[in-house]
Amino acid sequence: MKALITGGAGFIGSTLTDRLLADGWSVDVADDLSSGSLANLAGARAVGDRRFSFHRIDVRNAAVTDLIESRRPDVVFHLAAQADVRVSVARPQFDAEVNVIGTLNVCQGALAAHAKKVVFASSGGTIYGTPTQIPTPETHPQRPESPYGVAKKAGGDYLYYYRQIHGLDYAATAFSNVYGPRQDPHGEAGVVAIFAGLFLERRRPTIFGTGEQTRDFVFVDDVVDALARAAERGEDIINVGTGAETSVNELYGAMARATGFNEPPSYAPARMGEVERSALAIDRAAEQLGWKPFTSLDEGVSRTLDWFRARRD
Repeated sequence: MKALITGGAGFIGSTLTDRLLADGWSVDVADDLSSGSLANLAGARAVGDRRFSFHRIDVRNAAVTDLIESRRPDVVFHLAAQADVRVSVARPQFDAEVNVIGTLNVCQGALAAHAKKVVFASSGGTIYGTPTQIPTPETHPQRPESPYGVAKKAGGDYLYYYRQIHGLDYAATAFSNVYGPRQDPHGEAGVVAIFAGLFLERRRPTIFGTGEQTRDFVFVDDVVDALARAAERGEDIINVGTGAETSVNELYGAMARATGFNEPPSYAPARMGEVERSALAIDRAAEQLGWKPFTSLDEGVSRTLDWFRARRD
């Protein structure tokens, strides 16, 4: 099997690249390196030209359509995105260029290449807006409250169109809060990566709000397992999370214990528009993909901290 991964130099994309290569796939990675890194692909590049190739390209550029058509993958994994909600609010046109036009370019390329399927990285934390049901199922109304969420919803809507009109199969995997090795603690980053960097520097992290706001933290290897399964089964939108709420205070406690950090957090005013509770129902992933998360929060945090420590040595 042959895959093309947009955003394949990012922390999720590069982990997926390693997984697919280990499973015997041939993999093309397309990434503009605006947030991803070639260092994340060191293992993949060691495979050699026979089963792996890298292409530096921006999904906003129609050339990505030509690339996909010429490489003729069986499956396109579309992970490239502008993923910072705050940037989407400040620069909605830019967000739409990357997340809407980019997705259309990828769909057109997959169609021209006669790909079997597009697996799209959606956002379970934003497309549903403020959820009225926790854990939130895929049947929940999609009422996004940021341009980023609107763009991710539009990506799923376009994929539905391409399937209905052109017969291009798809699965939109809606992630909760993904964390793990290779996540950048700077810029748009998850709270686990931010905390990890600060704890290892023996600096006290800041929690915005009371810390009782909850998130659904899912480890990157678990997410990649769901993506790999979605290449061959599953359709429409599929939540990928743990189904469990963890408060930011609980996360702080777990990471403090793992690093022997004894100081309490500092607190700052809550960020405007932050959702108070978030967790995704994952029954559909179990039914369609035969998938469930397998990494506990303690284990995932430990592995993430080990990776950050290794980078400091």
